[in-house]
Amino acid sequence: MAVTHLCVFPGAAGSCTAQPLLCPLRPVPHGKGKAGKSHGQGKPPPARCAQQRGGWFRSHFFRITNLTKELKAKQDELKNAKEDLRYFQEEKEAAYKQSQVLRNTLEHHCSTLNKAVSLFPFIRSELENIKEVVSSNLESWAALKEEIFVQIKTVSKEALTEIPKLNQRLAKSQRENESLQEKVKHLTLVADTVELKTQQLQTSLQQGNELQSRCRELQKETLDLTNQVETTGLKLQKVTAEMDHYKKLLMMKSTELDVCQNELKKMKYENGISESRLTKELKEKEESLLISQQVCKHLQEEVAEKERREEDLKRRTSRSESELETLKALLQQTEEEVVMLKQERELMLISHQNRTEQLQETLRQKMRNEDNWREKMEIDLAKGEARHKEAILKVKEEARVELDIERQKQQELITKYQRDHEELQKKIPGLISSATNSLRMEAEILEKKLQDVQIKLAEKDEDKEKEIQDLKRIITELEFQLEMEKNNNESFLDNMRKEIKHKSDELEKLTQERTQLIHNLSQVQEENTLLQETVRRECEERYELTAALTQAREQVLELKKLSGNFPLSPCSLAQGSLTSSAALLGDYGQKSRPSPSSGKEINLSGQFGISRAAKAPTSSKRGGSVALPALSPPHPPRGRASSLNEPRSRIAAVIRRQLSQL
Repeated sequence: MAVTHLCVFPGAAGSCTAQPLLCPLRPVPHGKGKAGKSHGQGKPPPARCAQQRGGWFRSHFFRITNLTKELKAKQDELKNAKEDLRYFQEEKEAAYKQSQVLRNTLEHHCSTLNKAVSLFPFIRSELENIKEVVSSNLESWAALKEEIFVQIKTVSKEALTEIPKLNQRLAKSQRENESLQEKVKHLTLVADTVELKTQQLQTSLQQGNELQSRCRELQKETLDLTNQVETTGLKLQKVTAEMDHYKKLLMMKSTELDVCQNELKKMKYENGISESRLTKELKEKEESLLISQQVCKHLQEEVAEKERREEDLKRRTSRSESELETLKALLQQTEEEVVMLKQERELMLISHQNRTEQLQETLRQKMRNEDNWREKMEIDLAKGEARHKEAILKVKEEARVELDIERQKQQELITKYQRDHEELQKKIPGLISSATNSLRMEAEILEKKLQDVQIKLAEKDEDKEKEIQDLKRIITELEFQLEMEKNNNESFLDNMRKEIKHKSDELEKLTQERTQLIHNLSQVQEENTLLQETVRRECEERYELTAALTQAREQVLELKKLSGNFPLSPCSLAQGSLTSSAALLGDYGQKSRPSPSSGKEINLSGQFGISRAAKAPTSSKRGGSVALPALSPPHPPRGRASSLNEPRSRIAAVIRRQLSQL
């Protein structure tokens, strides 16, 4: 808050004092010579100070009204917040229901995921098989790389010019290898599909065999059932004859029952007429009861409404009392502020008087000329103070009058509602007592009529019970006969169960034989797979041998070309051919072992080729004629011969087993 000051001029001193919160003026400087000048230049009129005081009280009053409006607005906001809370609770319940639905769906998805996870081991096994196939292909590729590196070692310095051509051939061979790998993958897929089809065919064959066995069993059971039907037909003929006899008895009893039923119908008709009359009377009484209940409800609603109004009035009175208390607190605060202001004024007056005493010596000459002006200012100040006091008194009186009028109005309304409530409370017990008395009389009359009707019905019930007991005796005799027939049927069923057990034992034997056959089939399938693997290995070995022969022929042709350009001695050519053939055979024998140092071999081959090329022209100078030796065909190593003999021996053993089984 901004601090405001009021200038007050005492009668004798002529100096100005500053009072806060009343006049928007600057404070007086603490100078000795300039005090009179500052007072003369900034003189505020007393009417303006009075207007400022009245504006201050009005601002407090408007502030109180604004606070009441804000309280009402906050109450409305609280109501809206409660409604929002209810809405959010409803949304929460809906979200909880949705979460339950989502939980159910999650459980369903989890079950499906568990099923999918159960299929993962089968997929892993298939992936492992594929990895094995790929690893075998990679091993063959590594073996081919080793062969290529060995051939590069044997080639001389002049053959290095043909390295780009060989690289092109390598690229072609790699492409062919990739195409072969794709073919292998395709063949594996085809093999998998064939295996699946074979499994499906085996399952279909098994199902067909089971269906045939079931058909045979059902035929046997039908024969047994036909025999049972014939025996039961003879028994039924006997039972029908007995049933005809009992039907005749039942017809006799039914005629008697018809007579009794006609009498009962007559009694029921009479009872219905009496009951209809009583129901009409009861409906009339119920309607009167409903009317009286509606009147009571209407009165209770009026009482409830009046109670609500009383509660509203109480709330309003409590609110008005709270507002009065707030106003009283504000008035007390204002009074305290006024007291504080007066105290400050007195203090300031004392301080100014002290200052005036100090400055009297310097201002006596000026004050002689300003005596008339001081008197006028004192009169104006007195008038302003009187006006302020009158305004404060008027405001207090108006507030008291308004509060008294509101209290009187509220007390009148409360007295009116209390009188209405007392009158209603006096009327309600009389109406309730009259209605209850009339209802009691009607209820007693209806109870008497009901007792008479119950006595008549009890007599009729006794007659009916006697007839029912006679019929029960007949029914017990028939039940005894039925039990005898059931015992006979149970003995027959026991015999049938024994036969079924015997048949089930035979079925178990057949199932054991079937399992043995399935085991034999699995063995045959394993042997078939072994045969397929052996055939595949032989094909791969033949393909490798053919590739090695073609490479040897190409080397021989290259050597012939070189011998045409550079005449060589027969011993040197023979040595080169022998070393090349020995290297090739060594490579074929060591295909299973991968070469760990392929890069080193490449460097060594380059060095080796250079040294051999350097030696070649010296030998050619010595011998003038050229004679190429005959290349012997490469013999397979001992390890490979043993690997070829093993599958052949297995194939022979399998064929012998099949012949022995046939």
